[in-house]
Amino acid sequence: MVTKYPSVLLDKAVGEMSKLPGIGRKTALRLVLHLLRQDEAQTDSLAEALTHARHEIKRCKCCHNICDEDVCPICSSGQRDRSLICVVENVQDVMAVEATQQFKGLYHVLGGVISPMDGIGPNDLEIDSLVDRVGEGGISEVILALASTMEGDTTNFYITRRLASSGVKISMIARGISVGDELEYTDELTLGRSIINRTPVN
Repeated sequence: MVTKYPSVLLDKAVGEMSKLPGIGRKTALRLVLHLLRQDEAQTDSLAEALTHARHEIKRCKCCHNICDEDVCPICSSGQRDRSLICVVENVQDVMAVEATQQFKGLYHVLGGVISPMDGIGPNDLEIDSLVDRVGEGGISEVILALASTMEGDTTNFYITRRLASSGVKISMIARGISVGDELEYTDELTLGRSIINRTPVN
């Protein structure tokens, strides 16, 4: 095997590291070399933590957030407003909204947005389970907190149509977030105000 690195094992490690989002081969090489300079115990601890996370972290059976048990701490909390559901694209968005400390309801993680260009349709997302949750009763409002992108708007429209006959109030976070912005990269103050000043979906 031909490699530009002095070690085939190093080349393989850099190749795997560079598969992470936002990590090029130069950055991957720097990270791998950094790990090689650390004590073996520290590197082993990192590898063990990642392996345990990959195999043991679960998805909440209610909202699909990540958790250690079958039901996440948010869904099992007695302090949350169980009549409100905030619909988000991914786990990072749950963390972003939670950081604002402006929302005290429950969440529903879709696992993505509708994107025909990427081959992602409604059946690939947790939309049916959202409809089922609303159908079980006790929900007064569904807040759509998806990114201000074409895919996000398409998903908002689809969910609105699916929930149209439920009688539940449907709202969207205010457009204080710039068009095209992702929730996880929005500052907490702007995101918090967008939650508070959400607008009804007609």
